[in-house]
Amino acid sequence: MADDTAKDILPINRPIMDEREVEAAARVIRSGMLTSPSLEGGVEVRRLERKICEMTGSRHAVAVSSGTAALQAALLALGVGYQDEVIVPSFSYVATANAVVSVGAVPVFADILEDCTMDAESVRRLVGTRTAAVVPVHLYGRIARIDHIQEAAGDIPVLEDAAQSLGSTIHGKHSGTLAEVGCYSMYPGKVSTSGEGGIIVSDNDNVWERLRRIRNHGNAGGVFDSFGLNLRMPEVSAAIGAVQVERLPVFLRQRRANAARLSTLLSDADVALPHLQKGEDSNWNLYTIRATHRDDLQQNLIRHSIDAAIYYKTPIHTMSHFRRAGINLPETERAADTVLSLPVHPAVTEQDLDRMARIVNTLNSDARD
Repeated sequence: MADDTAKDILPINRPIMDEREVEAAARVIRSGMLTSPSLEGGVEVRRLERKICEMTGSRHAVAVSSGTAALQAALLALGVGYQDEVIVPSFSYVATANAVVSVGAVPVFADILEDCTMDAESVRRLVGTRTAAVVPVHLYGRIARIDHIQEAAGDIPVLEDAAQSLGSTIHGKHSGTLAEVGCYSMYPGKVSTSGEGGIIVSDNDNVWERLRRIRNHGNAGGVFDSFGLNLRMPEVSAAIGAVQVERLPVFLRQRRANAARLSTLLSDADVALPHLQKGEDSNWNLYTIRATHRDDLQQNLIRHSIDAAIYYKTPIHTMSHFRRAGINLPETERAADTVLSLPVHPAVTEQDLDRMARIVNTLNSDARD
């Protein structure tokens, strides 16, 4: 195999921007209106919120400063508070559990299915008298089985952590709109970005009103009648985000084409490929395979300048500040030992995909010999 180490590193994800985003940011700077303390938010914040509603079909959207802030505000809007229990998957980015702790609640860790989304049967076993919310994660852009999770949760509200799944759908419905409330991230590693930022969507008018107060220190027209924080999204971020949402359909078409090609190229490889549910259309925020020889495969890809990444090597329930006795999550631990994500973002070329597949298939062949 040719040595690819001289090539520039192919990142696992990267923001795709051009003069459209530059001009949007410059427009805000020229206006001098960098943020707004109003209940409704600034002009650019409202523009971004409208575009999210138009795309997802949600009745309401509220822009905030990060995906973590979105989770935090949504939990508060649902009334989650001190010593309440919130069921979350351990196999997720730590922000899912951190947001729970930040509102005074206690994360309770559920196991996952083979596709790395929350296992409804695990949820069913964990529901108790103190359970105040269930937070499934649409990990890698894959849709969690929300209907099964809602059934297991009963009357307990379900909050979708859709940080990685903006644009993913199931039977034509967008992630984040499948339950009471959903939270997206617009961090640069996601399918579209505002730099830092998050969006909360809900069809519930009361939740929407609470969210707008929460992001602004509880301020409603100069009356501070509820708890809140400064979770506002800056106008520059919102302006960039609105352009990115306009461009998202093009980004998603390229991601989906890249994922389909990579699946074909790896069809005979000694790895487990991601397979979609019936009716699911992933945004392919991350194309994640499973391999028993994962660490060797990752190192070989990195040696050839391909930024293969592990999301997530350390389950949250094993972190020192979350560790508790008696937690047994076998599927979570298996996933942590075998998952590996490969780049399929819009800047990935067919030649990049061919190179990736050649490396994976060669290592498999060497492992069998």
